Amino acid sequence: MAAGWLVHGKPEKALEVVAEMRMLGVNPNKFTLATAFNACANLASLEEGKKVHGLRIKLGVEIDVCVDNSLIDMYAKCGSMDGAWGVFKVMDDHSVVSWTTMIMGCAQNGQAREAVKIFDEMIAKAWKYFSSMTIDHGISPGEDHYVYMVHLLGQAGHIKEAEELILSMPFQPGASVWQTLLNACQVHGDIETGKRAAERAINLDRKDPSSYVLLSNMLAGFNSWDDVRKLRELMETRDVKKVPGSSWIKLEKDGSVPVAP
Repeated sequence: MAAGWLVHGKPEKALEVVAEMRMLGVNPNKFTLATAFNACANLASLEEGKKVHGLRIKLGVEIDVCVDNSLIDMYAKCGSMDGAWGVFKVMDDHSVVSWTTMIMGCAQNGQAREAVKIFDEMIAKAWKYFSSMTIDHGISPGEDHYVYMVHLLGQAGHIKEAEELILSMPFQPGASVWQTLLNACQVHGDIETGKRAAERAINLDRKDPSSYVLLSNMLAGFNSWDDVRKLRELMETRDVKKVPGSSWIKLEKDGSVPVAP
């Protein structure tokens, strides 16, 4: 019920459900608490958020990274970065969402330097865990691990380092690794590295439209319309078709029908 009210844009109703549960002697679980924290964040109500936080401590609800992430988000959206830092620092484990929530919170609350500092720390820890897989645990990183690292490095603007990591892989990188680098090149405007990444990805899977679309978007961003035209002609020659997106509209009498965006 609480989650349903929240989804329908009624965070105050979600909190009322949690309060009613308490009155009936029903203790909220971790899912309900996460919903309550999200409701407080939507209302930007620090006072209510602190009450729910106190309830969690009182009930001794099991430690859960998703609940902690919701708690960090609540404090950040309520303008209390001290509260967000307090939760973040005592967490036993940080997920990507934990780091991202802190970075977003700092950015939204005018703490740009702290946001950059946290991002750099996240990358440093990612490198540490990535290296320890082999050094400490004797586990060889798989392609998914490389994709994750390339994504982090790419988002941080370390394009050259990301490309070097791919080239150092002990097995042939799949198209998804190069596509991840290509996407980062588009974001940071590195057209030369982007072209190399696109060429590698396309050579690995000439029928995958994702590589062509990413390259086309990057070229369009640089107003390289002649190259975009040539790329589309190449797609036609190779019979590569972009999968069309779709959405749904509800008609009053005829039900729902798919339409192109």
